[in-house]
Amino acid sequence: MQNDLPLFLAGPILRRTTANEICLWAITSRPLDATFQLYAPSDNAPLYVSPFAEQPRIELGDHCHVVMAAFTDTHTFPTNVPLEYDIIENATSLLRDIKGLLYDNEDRPTFVISTQANYIAHGSCRHPHHSCEDALVALDKKNNGLDANARADLLIMGGDQIYADDVCGPLMSAIRQTITLLGMRDQTFEDAPISACSDLAETTMLYQRDALLPRSTINHGLFKRLFKAEPEPVFSSGTTENHLISFNEFIAMYMLVWSPSVWAFITLAENDEFPSLTTEERKRWDDQKSELKVFCAGLTQVRRLMAHIPTYMIFDDHDITDDFNLTVGWERAIYESPFAHAIINNGMLGYFFCQGWGNNPAAFSSSFWQTVTRFTATPNSAHLNEVIALFQHFEQWQYTIPTSPKVVVIDTRTRRWRSESSNNKPSGLMDWESLMDFQQDVFNNDAVVVVSPAPMFGVKFIETMQRIVTFCGQPLATDSENWMAHPGSANALLNIFKHPKTPKNFVILSGDVHYSFAYDIRLRFRKGSPRIWQITCSGFRNQFPEPYLSLFEWFDRKLFWPESPLNVVTRRKRMRIERRCPDNGSNQFLLNRSAIGEVHLHADGSPSRIGLLTGRGEEIAFLPTEGEQEALSVESDRQYP
Repeated sequence: MQNDLPLFLAGPILRRTTANEICLWAITSRPLDATFQLYAPSDNAPLYVSPFAEQPRIELGDHCHVVMAAFTDTHTFPTNVPLEYDIIENATSLLRDIKGLLYDNEDRPTFVISTQANYIAHGSCRHPHHSCEDALVALDKKNNGLDANARADLLIMGGDQIYADDVCGPLMSAIRQTITLLGMRDQTFEDAPISACSDLAETTMLYQRDALLPRSTINHGLFKRLFKAEPEPVFSSGTTENHLISFNEFIAMYMLVWSPSVWAFITLAENDEFPSLTTEERKRWDDQKSELKVFCAGLTQVRRLMAHIPTYMIFDDHDITDDFNLTVGWERAIYESPFAHAIINNGMLGYFFCQGWGNNPAAFSSSFWQTVTRFTATPNSAHLNEVIALFQHFEQWQYTIPTSPKVVVIDTRTRRWRSESSNNKPSGLMDWESLMDFQQDVFNNDAVVVVSPAPMFGVKFIETMQRIVTFCGQPLATDSENWMAHPGSANALLNIFKHPKTPKNFVILSGDVHYSFAYDIRLRFRKGSPRIWQITCSGFRNQFPEPYLSLFEWFDRKLFWPESPLNVVTRRKRMRIERRCPDNGSNQFLLNRSAIGEVHLHADGSPSRIGLLTGRGEEIAFLPTEGEQEALSVESDRQYP
C-alpha cells in the first residue's frame, strides 16, 4: 500500500511570504527532488526557479518527510500583483495531480505578496469532532472564483490549530494507523509507564491514556495536605483519555487535520473492532465518528485555502495541552515528572515542525536545527533532553510581519509572568522582558495589528467569575488566563498603551474563547488616547456551550454595562469600552457561531469593516458604535475640508 501513497501527504501550505522570501511547507511520502517555480500570470517561462534539494528536508519515517523551504532571491519578488507557483519534477507539474488543489480556471496556485495588510482573515480553535461547521471551508468556498487580489492578504491562525488534549477515539485510531502506514520512527521513553511509542497500540490504549499520565500533590492546599488527599492529574484537561503523547502522534495529527491525503489509506474503524470499549464509550465513538466524517469532507478545501493565502500561526494551550503554563504550580508539576515534560516537549517539537518554523525561518539558528534533527534521527530520551534544554531558553516564538500596518504576533504561553505568592495564582500572559520586546515592536509606528491568542480586553463578567474561582484556589477549573488576571502584566500592558510613542491605532486580533465580539476602546484620563479595537473571533470549528453564554452576557449587561445602575462602581476605571452590535438582527453582542474573522483596514490602520464569515457561509458585520461614527466624521472633515 505504501507504494500507492501520493507524494504530498499534507500541503503545500504557503507560509511567510514577503518581498524577500517565499516559504512553503509540506509533508511528502518520499524526498522531494523537484524545483520550485514562480510565474507571472499566464506566463509559460518562470521568473524564478530554485531546487528543493537546497532546502531542509527532515525524514521522520520511511514515508514521512517534512519539507520546510524558504526561497530567497538576490532581488525582491514582485509585490501586490498576482503570482503563480508550481513544483516541477521531470518537466511535470506535481501540483496539478493533487485533487482539488486549484481553484476554478487555474493552471497553478495563485497568490499575492501583499505589502499591505488591508484585509486579514483570522481566528482560532479548530476542533475536529465538534458539532458545528468548519469556517475555513466557508472561506475557501468564498475565494473560489475570486481574483487573487480580492482574497485576504493574510490568514492568521491564532491558536488551537490542533486539540492535543481532546482527541476522539476514531481520530486516535487514525493517528495510530498513520504512524504504521508511514513507517514513522518509534520514540523511546525513560522514567515513564511505557518504554516506547509503539506501546500505545490502538487496540489496547483507546480511552485509557489518562491512567498513564502522571499525578502529583504539588498543588494541594493545606486542607488536602492535612488529610493526605490522593495525587491529582498533572494534565488538567477533563478529556485526557486519548491525549497525544509521542512526537510522531503530534505530527500525524497535523497531517490528518490539514489534508485529505492520508485519510484515503486508513479506515475510520467501527467501535466493535475494539472489544475493550464500554457501552458508553461505544456510543461516544459513534457520535464522534459521525462528526469526524463531516470534518474530513472539508479537508480538500482547507488544503486549497492554505495553498493560496500566506498563512501565519501561533500556539495557544490546546496545541500542546490544556492550561499550558497557566500557573506556577502547573509548571512545577510538569517539570518534576520526566514523562510529563517529555509529552510537553513532543508537542513543542510538533509545533516547530508544523507551525512555528513557517512564521519566521530566520529565528532558528544552525545550532537549533542541529539539536532538533539529532532527535528526529534518533528519537530517544537523551536527545529529547537536549531539545528540552533548548526550548527552556528559546525566546523567539513571537514574530512580526512587515506589512503596512505592521503585524505583531505575540507569544503568550512560554514567557509568562509567574506569580511569586502562590502556586495556584494565574501567571501573567507575558513577563516584563517579553512585554518590553513587544513595546519595541509596536513603538514608532502609526498603526499596528497585534495578534494576541487570548483577548486583551474581554467580557468583564466572565473575567470576574474567573477571579472568584481563582480566589477559591481553582484557577484551572475556568482557564483563568485573561490579561487582567495578573496585576504586573496588566499594568505593564496599559502603560504601553499610554506611552507617547505608542501607535495611534491599535487593532487587536484574538480568539481562544469560542465566541466572537468587537469592542472600541479608549483610555480614560489620557489626552490623545490611542484608538484601540479588540476584535475576537473564535472558533473556526468550536462554539461556547449554550445557554451559558447567553446567561453570561445577561449578567454582564446587568452588572457592568454603562446602562447598569451598578456601573458607577463596576466600570473599568482606566478605560472606556463601547461594544459593537452584529448586524444579524440579534440583540446579543456576543456571537456564538463557528466563524472566521474578516477585518478590512483603512490606509491609517483603522478598521473600515469588522466582520465574520460563519461556517454556514453567512456574512455578519459588527456595526460601528456611535462614538466611532463621530470619530470617523471628524476625521473625514479634517482630511477633506
